[in-house]
Amino acid sequence: MISLEHYFRAFSYATIAVATLALVLAGGLHRALAVAFFAILLAAWGLEGSKWQLSERVGLVAVLLSIPLFLLDWKYQQTVGEPAGKLGVAALAHLIVLLAAIKLLQQKKDRDWVFLYLISFFEILLAAGLSFSPVFLVSLSVYMLCGLTTIVAFEIYKTKRSMAETETRLLVAPDSGIFKHARRYSKRSVEARRLPLVAVFLFLLIFILALPLFLLVPRSGAAMLNRSGSSLTNFIGFSENVTLGAIGSLKRDNAVVMRVRLDEPVNARELRWRGVALDEFTGRAWRKSPEARHPVELKNERGFYQLGTTESLHRLTTQTIFLEAIESPVLFAAPRPVAIQGEFSLVRMDGEGSVQAQRREFDRLVYKALSDMTTPDVALLRSDVAPYPIAFQRYLQLPAAIDPRINARANAMVANAHAQNRYDEARAIESQLQSDYGYSLDMKAGGSDPLADFLFNVKVGHCEYFSTAMAVMLRTRGIATRVVNGFLPGEYNEAAGAYTVRQSDAHSWVEVYFPETNSWVTFDPTPAAGRSEPVRSGVFGQFEKYSEAFELMWFQYVVGYDKQEQRSLATTLQNRLVTFRHFVSTVFTRTVKLLPKDLRGIVPVAVVVMAALVLLLLARRLRRLGWRRALKVRTESEHRRSRIDFYERLIALLETRGIKREPFQTPLEFAGAIGIPEVILITEAYNRVRFGIEKLTAGELGEIEKSLSRFERES
Repeated sequence: MISLEHYFRAFSYATIAVATLALVLAGGLHRALAVAFFAILLAAWGLEGSKWQLSERVGLVAVLLSIPLFLLDWKYQQTVGEPAGKLGVAALAHLIVLLAAIKLLQQKKDRDWVFLYLISFFEILLAAGLSFSPVFLVSLSVYMLCGLTTIVAFEIYKTKRSMAETETRLLVAPDSGIFKHARRYSKRSVEARRLPLVAVFLFLLIFILALPLFLLVPRSGAAMLNRSGSSLTNFIGFSENVTLGAIGSLKRDNAVVMRVRLDEPVNARELRWRGVALDEFTGRAWRKSPEARHPVELKNERGFYQLGTTESLHRLTTQTIFLEAIESPVLFAAPRPVAIQGEFSLVRMDGEGSVQAQRREFDRLVYKALSDMTTPDVALLRSDVAPYPIAFQRYLQLPAAIDPRINARANAMVANAHAQNRYDEARAIESQLQSDYGYSLDMKAGGSDPLADFLFNVKVGHCEYFSTAMAVMLRTRGIATRVVNGFLPGEYNEAAGAYTVRQSDAHSWVEVYFPETNSWVTFDPTPAAGRSEPVRSGVFGQFEKYSEAFELMWFQYVVGYDKQEQRSLATTLQNRLVTFRHFVSTVFTRTVKLLPKDLRGIVPVAVVVMAALVLLLLARRLRRLGWRRALKVRTESEHRRSRIDFYERLIALLETRGIKREPFQTPLEFAGAIGIPEVILITEAYNRVRFGIEKLTAGELGEIEKSLSRFERES
C-alpha cells in the first residue's frame, strides 16, 4: 500500500506537471523546452530524499541567478521581433519553468512545496491568458482536481509530522492530559479522512456555481495575452488583387477556417462558401475593376443587414457560420446571400456581391447568413438570347495580349458539343476541361503567359487555372463571366451537425451571367479529384469528430457567445416553459373531464384548499420545531450525542440507587467497581461508540434498551 508521503509527493508532482502541460498546449512554451522540463521532473522524482539533491543554499543562488537570465531573455525576445501583444510572455514562461525546475531538484521543506504550488498556479494563469481553446478547460479541470487533492495530502502530511503518535485504548480518566491529547488526535484523524471528500465536494460546487455565470457572460474572441499572431496567417486569395496560383498555396494548409451549420438540408454537391468575385483579368492575376471596388454600406437594423431580395422565404437556406480569426474582412456565405445577421459595427457589399465586415482584429466571429441558392430553370437559361447591358461589358474584358490559340480551343470545344446557346456553351467548356486536363497542386504552369502554358503545354493544374481558363474562353465567345474565390463545403461532421471547412478546401469557380433572368449561375470546371473531400474513419477519425463537436460547442456558447446567442437561448427557454405549461394545463383539463359533471367545479377549489393546508401545516411545523428539527437535520455533535444517550441514562439510574461515579474513575473502572454484568456490557458498548467511533448493531441496541428498561422498573 502506498505511504502517505509517496501519495503526497506523487500528487504534488502531478499538479506541477499538469500546469506545465497546460502552458505547453496554450503555446506558451516551446516543445523542446517542455521535453527538457519533464525530463528534469522525472529526474527530481528519482532523486527525492537522496544526497544528490541540491542544497537549500545552492537552490537559493540558482533562483537569484534566474532574475538576470530573465532580463536577458526578455531583451533577446525583443531582438528576434516578438509581436508586441506577446512581448515578454515567452520570457516569463521561461522564468516560471526555470524556477520550478530549480525547486524540484533541491531539498524541499514545506515552504518549498508551497512555492512550487504557487508556480504551478502562475503557469495556469499564463495559459489562461494565451488560450481560448476547450483544451484549456480540460487541463484546468485536471489541475483543479490534482491541486485540491495535493493541498489535502499536504495538510495531512504536515499534521502527521507535527504530532507524536500515541497508542492508547482510551481508558484513562477524562481529566487526564493524555485523554485530551488522544481525543484531539482522534478528531483530527476523522477530519483528515473526510478531507478528500470535502475537496471533491468543493471541486463540484465550484463548477456548478461557476458554469452558469461563465456561459451567461459574453466571451472575448481572442486570448488576452495572445492578441498578435493568433489569426490564420498567409490567408491569401481573398483580396482585391489575386495572383494566379494564390489559392493553390492556400490549399496546402489544413488549418480550420470555419464551421458551418445549416438549418435546412442541402445537397452537398451544390454547396460552396462564396468569398470574393473578381471581374478583371490581367493575364497573370485577377482583380476587381474600378466599378467593382466601390462598396455600398448596408443599413444596420439591430444586427440584421439586408443584401438583396428573394421571391419566397421558403427558398432561403439559413447558415450559422463560426469563422476563425483570419487576415481578411470577407464574410463567407452560400451563393447569393440576401441577408447577414451578426454583431458587426459595419457591413459593406461591393459591386460583385462580396460581403465584408469591419471587425475587431484577430477575433473569431459567429454570424448567420440567409442565401437564396435556387437557380433558374435550365430551359429558361438555354433560351436566354438577350443582349448584355452596357454596365456588364466589363465581364467580357480580356488582356491586351492574349494567345489566339485560347479562342480557337474554345471554339473547338463548343463545336464538338454542338452547343447553340450560352448555357450549353458553358457546359461544353466546363465538361471538356474536367475530362481533358489533370488536377495537381504543383505550380507547373508559368512563363509570361501561365494560362496558355497550362492549356497547351502542362495540361495539369489546380482550381484557379481551370476557372481562369473557362472564364477567359467564355469571354472570347462573348459570354459574360467572373471568377469567384471561396471554399468547398468541407467535411460534414455528424457529431457536430456542421461542416468543417479548412484552408485545403479553398476553391475557385466561375459564375456566368444570364440577363433575361438577371442571375449569375455557378459552373465548376475543376476535375472531380480537385473537389473530393477526405473522409475520416476509424477510431481516431471518430475521436477527432467528437473533439471538433466539443470545440464547436465551446466556440458557440463560450468564445462566440454574444447578444444574438443570448436572445436565442432566452427564446428557447421561454418556448420550453410555454410548452410545459400547456402540457400541464392539458393534463389537468383531461383529468377534470374524467370526473362526474357535479364534481368538476369543485376540483379547482379543492386543489387550492389542499395547497393552502399543506403550506399551513408546513408553517406550523417550522414555527414549532424550527428549521433543523422540522427538516430532520442534525449537526455532527448532536448526532454523536444521540449515540451515547444510553450511557447517560445508565449513570442517572445508578445515581438514583446511590451509586455515583468518582471524578478520578474511568468508565470501565467505575463499571468494574460495581460488578454488575449489565453495567459492564453497557459501559463497554459506550467506550466502543464514544472512543472507538463504532456503530452498534440493532441487536446490541435492543439488548441495551432491555437492560435499561429493567433498571428503570427496579428503581
